[in-house]
This record gives sequence, structure tokens and C-alpha cells, in this order.
Amino acid sequence: MEASENLMHTIHSSFTGGGIHFATPISSLRTNELALVRGVLQMLQGLPSSLFNWDDKSHCFHFKRGIYVTHLSQTSLYRILDQFLYAATCLQLVDIAVTKIEKSKGLPPPTLRAFSCSVSTWLRRIRDVALKEEVKVNSSNGCIALSILGLSSSLSSVCSGAEYLFQIVDGAIPQFYLEIDPYLPAAEIAFQILNHLYLKLNEVCLVQGGEEDAYRMLLYIFVGSLLPYIETLDSWLFQGTLDDPFEEMFFVANKKIAIEEAEFWDKSYQLRSTKPEKLILADFLSDFSEKKDKTGRPPISLSNVAVANEETKKDSQLCPFFIKDVAKAIISAGKSLQLIRHAPITSLLPVSSDKFEDGYNVAGLTLSEVFCVSLTALIGYGDHVSEYLSQDDSFSIANVESKNFWQKLLDDTLAQKGNTGSVLSSRNGAINPQKYFPENPAITVCCGILDENRDAWSSLNISQAFNLPPLNDEWLRQAIFRDNSGHGLNTDYTSGFQFGELECLRFLEDAKILEAVLPFPTLLPCFQEDLQMSEVLPFQNNCTLPSKTLRWIQNVDPKSTPPPAAIIQECLIFYIKKQADYIGRIMLSKLLHDWKLMDELGVLRAIYLLGSGDMLQHFLSVIFNKLDKGESLDDDFELNTLLQESIRNSADNVLLSTPDSLVVSVSRSPGFGEDEQNSPSISTPRKGRNQSSGMDVLDSLKFTYKVSWPLEVIANAEAMRKYNQVMSCLLKIKRAKFVLDKARRWMWKDKGTATIKRKRYWLLEQKLLHFVDAFHNYVMDRVYHNAWRELCEGVAAAGTLDEAIEVHEAYLLSIQRQCFVVPDKLWGLIASRINSILGLALDFYSIQQTLSSGGAISTVKARCEKEVERIEKQFDDCMAFLLRILSVKLNVGQFPHLAALVTRINYNCFYMSDAGILMPVPGSASSRK
Repeated sequence: MEASENLMHTIHSSFTGGGIHFATPISSLRTNELALVRGVLQMLQGLPSSLFNWDDKSHCFHFKRGIYVTHLSQTSLYRILDQFLYAATCLQLVDIAVTKIEKSKGLPPPTLRAFSCSVSTWLRRIRDVALKEEVKVNSSNGCIALSILGLSSSLSSVCSGAEYLFQIVDGAIPQFYLEIDPYLPAAEIAFQILNHLYLKLNEVCLVQGGEEDAYRMLLYIFVGSLLPYIETLDSWLFQGTLDDPFEEMFFVANKKIAIEEAEFWDKSYQLRSTKPEKLILADFLSDFSEKKDKTGRPPISLSNVAVANEETKKDSQLCPFFIKDVAKAIISAGKSLQLIRHAPITSLLPVSSDKFEDGYNVAGLTLSEVFCVSLTALIGYGDHVSEYLSQDDSFSIANVESKNFWQKLLDDTLAQKGNTGSVLSSRNGAINPQKYFPENPAITVCCGILDENRDAWSSLNISQAFNLPPLNDEWLRQAIFRDNSGHGLNTDYTSGFQFGELECLRFLEDAKILEAVLPFPTLLPCFQEDLQMSEVLPFQNNCTLPSKTLRWIQNVDPKSTPPPAAIIQECLIFYIKKQADYIGRIMLSKLLHDWKLMDELGVLRAIYLLGSGDMLQHFLSVIFNKLDKGESLDDDFELNTLLQESIRNSADNVLLSTPDSLVVSVSRSPGFGEDEQNSPSISTPRKGRNQSSGMDVLDSLKFTYKVSWPLEVIANAEAMRKYNQVMSCLLKIKRAKFVLDKARRWMWKDKGTATIKRKRYWLLEQKLLHFVDAFHNYVMDRVYHNAWRELCEGVAAAGTLDEAIEVHEAYLLSIQRQCFVVPDKLWGLIASRINSILGLALDFYSIQQTLSSGGAISTVKARCEKEVERIEKQFDDCMAFLLRILSVKLNVGQFPHLAALVTRINYNCFYMSDAGILMPVPGSASSRK
């Protein structure tokens, strides 16, 4: 015996280095396995015990040090208990986080509140497993021997679920928010929660065996957190109302802009963005990435947060990932609804707007309800509900023999939505169990009991128990009077409370009325544990069906685990696009028929593209004559009086609703943008000629046309500025033609003196006139006709107001390019040469005006001849430059209309051959000789 003990000590010394000998455990720390199992189960439910206690400072559970059981070593025991401690700590931290959210200073925003409720439900679901095990152990009376090792095996799913639930909460809600309780915008909180859940669900969707619980947990929390967001989208997409008091949506309303203003479409509702100096939740999370979490384990990977952070740096808009592609369509659909409802009805079209007025949206369901039905069908059965949606917005599932859960859910929902009325039928007094009685919902809950016990109705009615029973106050009288002489035995209040007969009848009548308004006021439903409110109360929109769906997700065995992108696309985006397309068709129909969009654009075409034959003819003639005389255009009143007179005397005056709808003004700082800086200064032969009589003075004329509302959203201020740029170019061409025609008439008077110099003048005038006519014909053909035809085709093919606006903007860009008034380097070079040639036409007119008035003086003739040589040389240089630039294959390939311009100005290859070689100009050759 001693030898064996020495052997044991020798072996022990070899391992411990001669340390302490084997110590006998303290007997008081010995515990039986049943108490240990009960303590573990209570700890998982968040309840401390004598063996396991919660440390508020370190925020974790601890077991009583030194405890042991006889059949396990302390190392093995502690290793087993560690996993239970970690799981219980995770659950407790989740519980603390949920409690802090619920007890925060202000009411939490809807998405955060829904996330908290979903997490709380799943937390209770996990703890219920431990509760059931505890009930089983306590009710067995020692018959069932549950070991700590067996508990470790049976509760493995609880431990893994607790850890994963904590990871979800810790990633969605950062620790600083729970510790400091700072004020954060609801939009940033919703952005963080939904994006985090979306990314986590995308990771876990490729589940393997035994991991369905994690997918089911994430799906439940993601759907529950997303529902408030969908409800807000529902009110916006189907009613045009932004019901977002907490401001957590991805777009924000600018209340300073009224719907009647021209900037309504562009600036009334815009994507919500974070301020540059303000960090969002994902930035704060990086502060915790190097720390250990509260459970004492290594920190949870923040890769998802890093992805979210990178996305946010690229785009500061607070729009969830899965809605970003349709964000613009969502905003446009709601704004279109507001325009449709606010605009006056000017015609009776066969387009019904009843869908905008009712409370149901897609086939009688709200957006959140059809999302839940589609989700149920996709997850549980792999069905696509959109395939059952017919063209008339109704579900065609009547021919299905054996209906699945989602089909029964859909049928029940549509049937309950069709029921209306009160609880009690006025005809036969029967109770309709499907009706809603808001004054006393308990009646609806107890409809079955009331219908089975009709005999008890009289005793439950308030009129039968309104009068108080006789009051036995004999002991009270004895205490006061000390004797029984001369007093009644008790007081009876059944005779009407000692009122008169009239007051008593009126009182009973009021009781009858109260009974009709509030029947059975004392009725209470029987208590049922774990009963959902959606099952207690009658059917309610956005409540009953989503509640049933969430309850179904908790217990479903998913047939498939699709990624969140497929879920969102099939169950949400499809119906959002469907509604947006429907609103777009209604909007385009009203634009084209009710609001006469093309007629209004035709008026703009007639005014700014000079399409009307004589509307501005008189006005422009007077203006051009004033400029020829060197008079300035600085009197707005005179100009508008002249303009109104020209409109009234025009055959096209019917195009304008009133003559004063078109107003002209003179800009005090005239300029043609970049083109003015690139335009060379053009000298004139007239001494002291006023600079205001040049071509650039036409840039100062700004025409303003009042576009009717709501067409201002298309022809806005920016569009009118572009129209004015094109009109300025056309006015310069028109003035060049005007002065060359006058110069030709003067030259015709002197045609008898046919000299070589006179022929040079005629040839130069013909070249200038040919260029101006060719350029004018090109502009009118490309801008007035071809671009207009493309605009009409584009508007006819548009599906939404945004697409119509894009077509109109493309139309404006097209006519700007064809008139060379876009702020582009290449176009600026071309425009500078064209403006130079138009200015040369004005210089040539000035020479002819000088010769016709005082051309007999030799010095004047000599100066005019030098000016003609300068004009001719500058014209040839400009033409050579233009033909080289316009004939480059790269430019012609990108802009085919340049080839049409080259063909017109280089008619019969007069200036350049087909091979691109400049031809000698006859006029220039003769002048050199």
C-alpha cells in the first residue's frame, strides 16, 4: 500500500515538479448533478441561482468556483459549463439590448422597434426550450435522470442559436448605441439594420445540414424588421403620402416647395444623404473592431460592416442595398400620384383612378400582405405568386384542387377583407364572428362563447344590472343611532334612486341606449398562453396576415433557402415595379390627353425654334432695323409692346392662350457662354459704330413663356434657358439673311457698272449667302423637323414621367448640338467659326451700306476694298477650318448630322474634294492676280 502511494507521488511529482500533493475537494462544494442541471437550465432562461450568478460589471455569467461532481473531473466539468455560460451570457446580453431599446428615452423608430420585437420573440423561443427541459426535470420527480453531458447534447442547438442571435444583434446595433444612448437619425439606424441583416442572410442562405435554424432565425428577424419599411412604401406608392414621422425612409420631403411650383419634380422629394462631417453607424463600429466583446471571446468579424462602410463611402445615400435599383422609380411613382390627384381634371378619359382611392393595392392586398404571401409561397413551396396574378389584378388559384398554406392564407385574407358591418346583426340579433366591434374587441373574441350561451345575454346586458340591489345597512344604523326604534331595517334603492318618475324613465332609456352602443361591457375573454394578438382581434390590414406569416416562419421546414436578392426581387421589387409602371402609364396618359403635353411643346417649338411663319416677323424686322441704325435695345416696355403687337397681328396668335404669355427682356450682362469668349472681335468699316449693333447683342434678348402647370416639371427653368440658347443662334442666322438680302437689293441698283471689283463683291455676297442659307436649311431640317419627330416618337414610347423628361432633355441636347451651342470644346471651336462667318455677313452689309450712301469718295472706296479683302480671306480661312473639323471621320461617326452640314455648305465639292483636299477658290485666285 505504501509502495503504491509512493509510486503515485513519484508520478505526480514528475508532472508537477514537486508541487503540492493531491488535495481533497471541499465537501461543501460538492453538488449533485440534478441541482447542476437545474441551475444550467435556469441560467439559460436568464435567472441566476446559487451555482450561477450574473456579474453586472463584466456582463457575463459565472459559476461558483470549486464546485464539482463525483463522476467528472473539474476540467471536464468546467469545459462543459463554459459553453452553457457563453450561451447564457449571449442570451442575457441580447435581453439587455432589447430592454434598453424598449426603455429608451424616446419612442424607437419603427424599424428599430420591429427589430427589437423580432429579436425578443426569437430570444423567448430559445429560452422556451430550456424552460420545457426544466419543466420536464421538475415534473419527473427523479424518474428521469438527466445528466450534464446529456444536457450538453440536447441543448446544442440552443447554444449555437444563442451565439448566432448575439452576433446578429451585436452587428446590427453597435455597442456604443446601447452604452451611450446617443441620438442617431432613424434613417441611419434603419439603413444599418436592414443592410446588416441582408448581408448576413446572404451568407447563411447556402445552408448545409443542420443549419436551417440559422436561416430561419435570420429570415424571421429580417422580415419582421422590414415590414414597417414596406408599410411606408405602401402608403407612398398607392396613396402618394409619405407617412414617415420618424424620417427613416431613404428619401426626404422638402416641405418648402409646394406642388404648384415648377421645381416640385426635381426638388420636392430627394434621396436622403448623410452629411459629410457626420459619421454613420458603420464608422462607429470600427472603434470596437480591435476590442473583445462582452462575452470574453474574440471579436466578431466586421467584414459585413466593412462592406457596408465601403458602399457608404462610394455613395452617401441612405438607401438599403436591395432597394437602390428602384429608388428613383419609387420616388417618381409617389410624386406622380400627387400630381395626378392635385391637377385639375380637364377631360374624361377611360382611365380609372379607383385603384388610387381604395385601401387595397395589389389584387386587394397591401404591399406588406402580398410580400408575406409571396414569401410564404417561395420559401415553403417554391411557388411564384406573381405567376398567379392575372392582368386584371386578381389571383387565379380557384382551379387548384389541393391548396397549400399560402393559398389558404390568401383565400382567408381576401374573404375577411370583404366582410363589413357590426358585431350584432340588427335583424335577428345574431353575432357575426367575422365582424369588428372597435368599442369592445372582447366581444369579437368571445363570439363563439356568446353564440353558444344565448341564455346568459340578459344577465350580461347593462340594463339588467344597472340598478343597485338593496343595501343592508342595519349594522351602520345601529352604530349611529344605538337603537332600532323608528327606523327601517335597510335601505332599498331599487325604486329609481329616489328620483321622480320622469327622471327614472329617462335614466332607464339612457341605459338602453348605452347597451346598444356598448353591449356586454363586463365581458372578458378567457386567457390563453402564447396567443397572438392577430388571432384575438379581428382582421386588420398590415397586421393579421404578416403576424400569421411570422408565426409560420418560426416552425416551417423550408423547401428552399433562396438568397435575399431572390426574395426581395420576387416578393417585393416585382410588385413595386408593377405599381410604378401602372402609375407611369396613367401619368403619361394624362400628360398627352388631359394636359396636352405635345401641344405645349409645339408652342415652344413655334416660338423658340421660329417655327411660326409670322408670329415674330414684325417684331424681328423692327429689331433688326433698330440695330442697323445703331439704336440700343434697353427698353423692356417698348420691346414687349412691340412683341404683343406682333403676336396679335399674326395668323398664329391662337397658339398662345394670351398674348402676354410670352415676354421678352434684355439681359444687362449679355453673353453666349464660352462661345462669346472664343469669338474673335470683328472690326467694321463704319467709324464709331456702336458695339450694340453687332451679332452678339441678340444674346441679350431673353424670351420667357409661361408654361401651364403641371407641364412645368418638363419645361422647367433649365429647359427654357436651353431654348433661349437655340433661339439666339437662330436669330443670328435670321439677321444674317436679313442683312444679306438688303445688301443684295443695293447691289442690284448698281448692277450696270460690271467691273472686276464689282464681280468680286457679287461672288463674296453669293458665298456668304450660300453659307447662311445652307446653314439655315440644315438647322431647320435637323432641328425643326428631324429632332421634333424623334421627340414625338420618344414621348410615345415613354413609360413614366421621368422617361418623358429624359426624352425632352435628349431633344434639347440634340438641338443644342445641331446649333453648336453646347458647352463643349469641339462645339465651341465650330461655333466660333460659324459666328465669325455670320459676323462677316454683317460686315459685308455695312460695306454695302457705306458704298450706297457715300461711296463716291476714293478714300472710302479704298477702305471698303481692304475690308472686302479681309472679309474674303477670313471667310476662306473659316470655311477651310470648318470643313477640316466637320469632315473628320471620328466626329462624323459620333455625330452623323455633321455629314449633312458638310454636304450643304460644300455643295458640288466647291471648297473641298471628296478626298478631303481643299480646292482653290476662284474669287481668291482672281484677287491675288
